[in-house]
Amino acid sequence: MNHYKLSISEINKLFKDKKLKPSELYSEVFERAANTESIIHGHLTLFQDENIKKAADADKRYENGTELGILDGIPIAIKDNINIAGYATTCSSQMLSNYISPYDATVITKLKDEGVMFTGKTNLDEFAMGSSTENSAFGPTKNPWDPSRVPGGSSGGSAAVVSAGSAIASLGSDTGGSIRQPASFCGVVGFKPTYGTVSRFGLVAFASSLDQIGPITNNVEDSKILFNSMKGFDPFDATSGKESKTKQPKLKNAKIGIIKELMEDGISEDAKLEVQKVAKLLESQGHEIVEVSLPLTKMSISIYYLIAPAECSANLSRFDGVRYGNRVAGNTSYEMMENTRAEGFGPEVKKRILLGTYALSAGYYDAFYGQALKARAMMKKEFTETYKEVDYLISPTTPSDPFKFGEKSDNQLEMYMSDLCTIPANLVGMPAISIPTGLSSNGLPLSVQIMSPANTDNTLLEFSQKLESVVSFTSLPEIKGDVS
Repeated sequence: MNHYKLSISEINKLFKDKKLKPSELYSEVFERAANTESIIHGHLTLFQDENIKKAADADKRYENGTELGILDGIPIAIKDNINIAGYATTCSSQMLSNYISPYDATVITKLKDEGVMFTGKTNLDEFAMGSSTENSAFGPTKNPWDPSRVPGGSSGGSAAVVSAGSAIASLGSDTGGSIRQPASFCGVVGFKPTYGTVSRFGLVAFASSLDQIGPITNNVEDSKILFNSMKGFDPFDATSGKESKTKQPKLKNAKIGIIKELMEDGISEDAKLEVQKVAKLLESQGHEIVEVSLPLTKMSISIYYLIAPAECSANLSRFDGVRYGNRVAGNTSYEMMENTRAEGFGPEVKKRILLGTYALSAGYYDAFYGQALKARAMMKKEFTETYKEVDYLISPTTPSDPFKFGEKSDNQLEMYMSDLCTIPANLVGMPAISIPTGLSSNGLPLSVQIMSPANTDNTLLEFSQKLESVVSFTSLPEIKGDVS
């Protein structure tokens, strides 16, 4: 029996009933990786040897009835911009190809306390900047549904390994859709929590006011389990917030708004039809569907590509060859830093650093970065007012199904537009989830995105579980060359 597509709670029950051991599950998952990694290249590193002992320890805990909780013995993959002590954290960049982390990210500490086994580190667009995982210094990850197509990005490796079955779940980071977009492309669930609910301590920063760690899973229940195991205030993260009492949206007879601007030009017919299909299913469950207009969502790409590169420019200034990471020699310290950054960063990262530095420069700050911050504040207000009228918002997760490698490389705007539907949730700071709901006319995964007000994460997850059960998406990828 293939256990890698069972839910975490189902696996935990098998462990407790002594019908399956953590070591047996790990062996199964690692064998799956051996069959699929040569095709999809989802993991950059696999932690095989150390997990053999950890799995044996988990076996003993279940035998003795001293298990650490529902996640004890579960193999989870970690995006390679999240620090695990003693292991490389490369961010898929030559700049950090020799960097070994001396500490654990807060989310890693919490998962270790629950007995999680980490399958390894997963591939990503360099420093999480991209929508296709084509920007990795260590080669692209391929989509398990069709290796000629991208898995999305930047958490492409994290989504691909869950889809392929070489991890039960994974962690990704989401700055403008980097959990939800690849989850949609790979036919799995991706959840971006409310900004500040999950600590970012130990996540290599891209854009600090937008970045958020979250889970990629086979089902919504697993996302809920992982979110609740990781959330909580962290004194090491200045942006971490304590749980606040917020009015929760309805679970029954809810009012759901279809975002008008995310059902217009730039959205494929397949993606529109998928939202309409899901809307009818929701109506059949007693929910009310209305159309809502959020005009500023049309500006979200422009706002994002001023704020995110500006913050990236500041955050990546620390990678200079002086303190850690790679260093390229030069006759002077200035020449050394120039050579290090020229060789260490890839084209997409350089492009965003230059754009951000320009937006922050004297004479341009107010005209570009300052205006983007004002527009972001207006967008937050627009969403806040809309949530007074509806409980949830629904849209496509992505404008289309997965595109082919190289298809958008020569058209940067078209590449950036692939995050059109996901960026607003990051700018506003609200929770958002991508749920696979069907297949496109190409036979590839399509998803819908559900959003709710800030700090209503568990209600959104509970609502999404109900939707997931009605949709009943059960399709799996057939990986060519897979011999398992």
